[in-house]
Amino acid sequence: MAIDLKNLSPKELQALIAGAEAQMQEARATQVRTVREKIDAMLKSAGLTINEVYPSRGGDKKATSKKGTGSVAPKYRNPDSGETWSGRGRQPLWFAKALRKSGVTAESLLIGAVAKKSAPAKKTLVKKAKKAPAKKA
Repeated sequence: MAIDLKNLSPKELQALIAGAEAQMQEARATQVRTVREKIDAMLKSAGLTINEVYPSRGGDKKATSKKGTGSVAPKYRNPDSGETWSGRGRQPLWFAKALRKSGVTAESLLIGAVAKKSAPAKKTLVKKAKKAPAKKA
């Protein structure tokens, strides 16, 4: 059955795409079910379990743990709202705003650190020395 796509309206094309996607999902689910049945039959005939054949892929989630997953303890705390940030990833807005305040440093926002309210640092201008004009020889 050939469909002439050039003669279909956009609405008809969308309907065709939606129908094809639904059919694809159904075909994929059938394929997965068939493969599982074949694997189960092979395991049963051999007297094995999936955990014996693939120890790292079995249902025992405690035995296999992925490295690098999980949460990291918070490192910084917003003194105003109590929000925290681990120090990883993009800086939260509250952290960036706090750093713009006079006298606030990243160290002063550390959790467990004694926040010192020091006098704001004075900004000093450094004047560049003027170069003497070159002598003409």
